[in-house]
Amino acid sequence: MATKHHVTPMLDELENGPWPSFISGFKRLRDDHPDARINGLANGLLGQLEHSYETRKGYWKGGTVSVFGYGGGIIPRFSEVGNAFVESKEFHTVRVQPPASNFYSTDMLRQLGDSWEKHGSGLVTFHGQTGNIMFIGTDTSRIQHFFDEINEYGFDLGGAGPCVRTAMSCIGSARCEMSCFNEQAAHRHLVNNFTDDVHRPALPYKFKFKFSGCPNDCQNAIERADFAVIGTWRDDMRVDQAEFKAAIEKKGRQYIIDNVITRCPTNALALNDDDTIAVDNRNCVRCMHCLNVLPKALGVGEDRGVTILVGGKRTLKIGDLMGTVVVPFMKLRTEEDFEQIVEMAEEIVDFWAENGLEHERTGEMIERIGLVNFLEGIGIDVDPNMVSNPRQSSYIRMDGWDEAAVEWFEKKAEKAAG
Repeated sequence: MATKHHVTPMLDELENGPWPSFISGFKRLRDDHPDARINGLANGLLGQLEHSYETRKGYWKGGTVSVFGYGGGIIPRFSEVGNAFVESKEFHTVRVQPPASNFYSTDMLRQLGDSWEKHGSGLVTFHGQTGNIMFIGTDTSRIQHFFDEINEYGFDLGGAGPCVRTAMSCIGSARCEMSCFNEQAAHRHLVNNFTDDVHRPALPYKFKFKFSGCPNDCQNAIERADFAVIGTWRDDMRVDQAEFKAAIEKKGRQYIIDNVITRCPTNALALNDDDTIAVDNRNCVRCMHCLNVLPKALGVGEDRGVTILVGGKRTLKIGDLMGTVVVPFMKLRTEEDFEQIVEMAEEIVDFWAENGLEHERTGEMIERIGLVNFLEGIGIDVDPNMVSNPRQSSYIRMDGWDEAAVEWFEKKAEKAAG
């Protein structure tokens, strides 16, 4: 016998207008899906959502749900009005780690979808803010079966709670000419090392790794990750003058002036009389704008590596924070390089676990104890290239800069030798 549909006049209003509505998607699950269990689940969900709109209250509460051997990875949702909406009284979300750089085959996507329709609602989000595949909507009795099935063909639960969260990496060198390191390898080295801290929450709060192959930072790692690995280069930008002249011929001189030369934030570009470009590499801050506009004419340098920033996060105790540079440049090519970055991450996580307050992100701890104390705690020397804010003005006085830098590095060498 078909379940009676809940009346949803307020939700029906969300289907009006020119844009697609998530309500229409829920109704298709309720009315058209061949599995009666999913029909009922969608019907109960729509009924409870209508009730929430009427009362202006939320009725989902947490709890504890997991799989054998794990302490996290499941977002429990139990309904406080489950007696009225029995079909959706449990609506848990399962977080699953995606492959590095989100590379899937179509066959694998279909297999994941089939597994979730068998054990859950069929609703999937690629991907949540943390980076997980979000399998949305199932009950407690089905979670272990779903996990066992996807684990059999290679997928694992992601992070939830006070733990190391699921890492994210950009598309990287597989498809992007701006890439400066092997994003997928860095991603896998760190995630594999911290697997236990992903599955068994034991930290002050969440800790995120994110990897962007160049300063475009397509993963938004600088403002979202406690440990951001950003590709960069330390030699001169590559310039193909023939391609640059071709761009002028195609787009016009004024277009290049308006959209490339004058938009450099540090005035590091100049257009010569013979229609070639001059680059003041010393003042280039890797904003990437000119490379993005003219990718054939301008490219990242040859001496590539990564910058590591620590402490980025969204609003919590003290507002949004961008990551602070703790390693201005390091190579990331050999196995020894990857071991070095893993050891550095271990030092940071261990120091934060010991010194962070409950519900305090790494960046907030650094703000509280001071950057110098943090650097001393993780065993990294202070460097004049460590910055906490991007350069915002091209009118910074540079008088005596070189002499001061030479003096600083000489003192550093004397300290190391003595």
